[in-house]
Amino acid sequence: MTQQLFILTGASRGMGLAMAQQLLQPGHTLICMARNSNSQLTAAVPAGAMLEQWTVDLSEPAPAAQQLHAWLAGQSAGRYASATLINNAGVIPRIAPLSACASAQDMADQARALRVGLEAPMLLTAAFLGATEGWGAPPHAVARKVLNISSGLGRRAMASQAAYCAAKAGMDHFTRCLALDEAAKAHGASVCSLAPGVIDTDMQIQLRGASAADFPDVQNFAALKSGGMLTTPAAAAARVLAWLERADFGSNPVADVRDA
Repeated sequence: MTQQLFILTGASRGMGLAMAQQLLQPGHTLICMARNSNSQLTAAVPAGAMLEQWTVDLSEPAPAAQQLHAWLAGQSAGRYASATLINNAGVIPRIAPLSACASAQDMADQARALRVGLEAPMLLTAAFLGATEGWGAPPHAVARKVLNISSGLGRRAMASQAAYCAAKAGMDHFTRCLALDEAAKAHGASVCSLAPGVIDTDMQIQLRGASAADFPDVQNFAALKSGGMLTTPAAAAARVLAWLERADFGSNPVADVRDA
């Protein structure tokens, strides 16, 4: 029982891709869930590692959650020493005050942000924990973890960011509720909603490129880039995965890597 299982969403780019690359190690089975597969991952699987890339649309999360539940239900509990779900995927809709987002396209984008950022993590977590409920008990005693990638914007309001802030705030609070559920079980999972810091990804480009008229904080995000204050995806991924390995993981269900 040496294999460790990791399920990672949003693994095709940014910090998600960096986490996937770092998780591809001998003894690891990695399931990546994203809208697109990534050839870099396929070309970099070392001996002793296993990779599957599932092409799924997390804006329609129920089929993805059902696929995950069915796959897990078909696995032998004794095959894995640990099982971890990392809910990383997220999107930012058009950056503008909510009152300016009344077109059909804007409403669809707002709904997509909430589904990818909140509904999908909740349904995938339900599928993961439901299918592995018996894995944590003897004789298997599989260590199960859920790591939700949150944001400081889930804890601090920002103009023109209603959908993204709401999704991350919801993620934080559902993780608090989930922690209470799992703590009441004899062999419950460890869970944490973790803010990874400010990372130099496409999302930052989107924020820096917003109209100043629509986004009062645009200059603050430009200053983060010009001041060299953004963490690289690889460095951020390493910090997040180090947090996942902490002995006290889950003791605080809502955390920030900068609090370490």
